[in-house]
Amino acid sequence: MTALTGKYTLSQYFEQEIQSQTRHEYLDGKIIAMTGGTPTHNRIISNLLVALYTGLKNQPYAVFVTDQRLWIPERQIATYPDIMVMPEPLTYQEGRKDTLINPVLITEVLSAATASYDREEKFAAYRTIATFQEYLLISQEKCYIEHFQKEGDCWVFRAYESDTIIHLNSLGIQIVIADVYHKIIFENN
Repeated sequence: MTALTGKYTLSQYFEQEIQSQTRHEYLDGKIIAMTGGTPTHNRIISNLLVALYTGLKNQPYAVFVTDQRLWIPERQIATYPDIMVMPEPLTYQEGRKDTLINPVLITEVLSAATASYDREEKFAAYRTIATFQEYLLISQEKCYIEHFQKEGDCWVFRAYESDTIIHLNSLGIQIVIADVYHKIIFENN
């Protein structure tokens, strides 16, 4: 990720983002260009999107992928998670119709460049969102998914390294890991 120089207001960020051909994150005054994903990254997102959409088809949730912006007011961050699930009706950032604020589930597909950020700073920022209940971090290097689930005031961690089922309790659905990794060929195999 490459940062534009200078410090920007949130209004300047939105103005620039509307005009831009590429997506940028806003991190408390800094504007950072987002890089594109790999075919494996995109296939994992597509596979999970299908599983979530199918599982939530008749429930009051909406599933969004990479181009939907999320605002985290407590940290002054505007970002584009790989996948978000929002309860309906949608809740928008005040004064905007293109930025949501109330995810229940967020998923990030890990890359070497962003894994540490997704696990640490980004997860810490996401935890400031009152509606946020579950977080999936999905490896694109091997069959491995980290699942964080809010239980009361604590976050419970589970790691999945084989073909099994992930129970997304906040949504009342299950995801089969084999479906997430459908047609994924790991290079080290």
